[in-house]
Amino acid sequence: MTLTRRALTALAATAVLALATGCTGGTGTPGPGGNPADPAPSQPQPTGQLSVSAAASLTEPFTALGTEFEAVYPGVRVRFNFGGSSALARQLVEGAPVDVFAAASPATMAQVVDAGAATGQPVVFIRNRLVIAVPRDNPARITTPRDLTRPGVKVALCAAAVPCGAAARTALAAAGVRVVPVTEEQDVKAVLTKVGLGEVDAGLVYRSDVKAAAAKVSGIDFAEAERAVNDYSVVATRDAGNPDAAAAFIGFVTSARARVVLTEAGFLAR
Repeated sequence: MTLTRRALTALAATAVLALATGCTGGTGTPGPGGNPADPAPSQPQPTGQLSVSAAASLTEPFTALGTEFEAVYPGVRVRFNFGGSSALARQLVEGAPVDVFAAASPATMAQVVDAGAATGQPVVFIRNRLVIAVPRDNPARITTPRDLTRPGVKVALCAAAVPCGAAARTALAAAGVRVVPVTEEQDVKAVLTKVGLGEVDAGLVYRSDVKAAAAKVSGIDFAEAERAVNDYSVVATRDAGNPDAAAAFIGFVTSARARVVLTEAGFLAR
């Protein structure tokens, strides 16, 4: 039987549609192989509790991603421990039960890797940059890093051992200013809280933190912050109690979908 041109065209269109449906799992959304966040149905799905220690600056986006992850993997429940990266790294090296570690700087991640407490190589998944955070009404009229050195201006910084503290000192040095903080905090959220409550006139925090607290603080960009951009990386731990869920979570937070959530939260795509 000879097919007409119209029939051949219809068959070709049907074949293309079938191929597209197969690539998207028939739902119009990327299926396995199209989006790292989607589980492969042919493989056993992880279950149980997943413990994630992550830099304090990741609190908002990771909490949102954790909810999405649990929807994709309904047998897993994620428990987050947010804090200063250096403190979390120390806890992990000392034996804290953690499946996944996400750090705000390569130097902090190196502490875990060098101690043999990680499995595989850390993956850099996002970046972040500092801004000067001030209360919404900016009572000290801060506009540049040099304003932080004026007499009477109270500044909060992260402690030097914390990634946000190390980055702050690098950026301020690049700006040619020396700032003596009235307080040094153990994580960036503590600095942000001091600023939001008006206990200090300014603090150096990440741009993502300012976006999360936009009702209470404003952020002032400064060029020298480009000299201290932090790379965030994630790794599974050597003693992970749930390695399957850890691998799935790392795949999820390094996916295109996670990158959208993180950049919308104020992080920088790498």
